[in-house]
Formats: sequence, C-alpha cells, structure tokens
Amino acid sequence: MRLTEFHELVTGRFGAARGASMLVDHVLSSVGGRTAAQAIEDGVEPRDVWRALCADFDVPREQW
Repeated sequence: MRLTEFHELVTGRFGAARGASMLVDHVLSSVGGRTAAQAIEDGVEPRDVWRALCADFDVPREQW
C-alpha cells in the first residue's frame, strides 16, 4: 500500500480532523507502542499500520 492510499483510507474512514489526530495521538501497541505517524516514519509498512488502526477502532474486517 502506498502512503497516499493509507492517508486516503484514514480520511475516508475517520474523517479529516479525527484521522489526523489519530495518526499522532493514538498509540498502537501492535506496532511497538508507537503512534501511526511514528510507526510509518520508522519504516513500518502503511498496510500494517492501517490494519492496526482498524483493529483498535473496530473497523469491520472486510474494510481492512
């Protein structure tokens, strides 16, 4: 998954303001206790970060 697609998915699912906040405020235990933004900056694949967000926010699995 490209980073552009990741950001489109986050915005589409959570909205622009909430999505932007989630990327820097919500800590994802499944990517080493980092925020989504930190994980991506550290080289974690955007697809893995998207899946972690989906799991934490109860997004239906078919939308992952």
